[in-house]
Amino acid sequence: MKTLTLETTAPFQGLAELVAYDEGLFEKEGLTIKWADRERGVDKRPQLDVTDVTGKGVNRYASHGRLLEEGKADLYNACEWGNYCRVESTKVGSRQIGRRSIVTFAALVVRGDSPVQTPQQFANRQIGVPFFFGTHYLTLQMLEGFVPRDQIKLGRVPNGSPYRFDLLMKGEIEATTLTEPYISLAEKKGCRLIISAFHHGTEVASDRVDAETYSAFNRAVREAVRRISANKRAYLHYFIDYYKAKDPEIAKLTIDDLRESRIYVVDPAPIPPDELQRTYDWMRSWGFLDETPEPLNLVNADVQQRGYASAQAAVQ
Repeated sequence: MKTLTLETTAPFQGLAELVAYDEGLFEKEGLTIKWADRERGVDKRPQLDVTDVTGKGVNRYASHGRLLEEGKADLYNACEWGNYCRVESTKVGSRQIGRRSIVTFAALVVRGDSPVQTPQQFANRQIGVPFFFGTHYLTLQMLEGFVPRDQIKLGRVPNGSPYRFDLLMKGEIEATTLTEPYISLAEKKGCRLIISAFHHGTEVASDRVDAETYSAFNRAVREAVRRISANKRAYLHYFIDYYKAKDPEIAKLTIDDLRESRIYVVDPAPIPPDELQRTYDWMRSWGFLDETPEPLNLVNADVQQRGYASAQAAVQ
């Protein structure tokens, strides 16, 4: 058995990996999975005075990637935009090796008493987002079709929907981004979803993850995707179970409060070259990438190609 250490992941970003772990699918592929707690010691205080929309001066490894950079993890998944930034500045040669299986649903939310009803009304209104996490970039993508770029105003708040939801309900922020199950909880509390979308994430690995290991990892995840897709309702409890011990509001939810349509998993796959280029161009247009001359520098193409080819061949 080969041991692979993963940074911890929540269901909204790693449901298939959690299912594969719980149902013994990694072990069937010869992998022993260990989890490294990426949230331990992370500063969860809001910093609304940090307003540069590109997050300049903010630590790109505040949570995701920190343990890999310290040599304490082999693999992590996070939003693809944040991972472009992290691998650009890595000190240990980490690279993206493909897209993760879950396509995350996220929403920009306001309280029921907010005067904002449409995306265009966010012009010059501060939105609390976690810099270098998926909903940070997604906010920019969702709003730039409605609001001039120079009128999109952000402020830094913690990663983790529980913290942002609490700040929203206390009135410390006017709007924020949430993922499940906090989108569903927000709706039950009378909040409004102003705009929402799905977004991709990618896997980032150290040089300790070779193509054979990644292929075994992908085979396990693909089987988890098959099981989830066959009966989503059977796996909705993950979104409640993950948070209920620390949040009595989530503990009151039932799976009937969640929407299956917001849970979308696909087979993990290579990053399509055209999408890699478009994402790279979009990020440079905002000023996120300063040191990468071309997008293939952000990917380990060899591990990505051979890892997925072997996983695909195994099911044919």
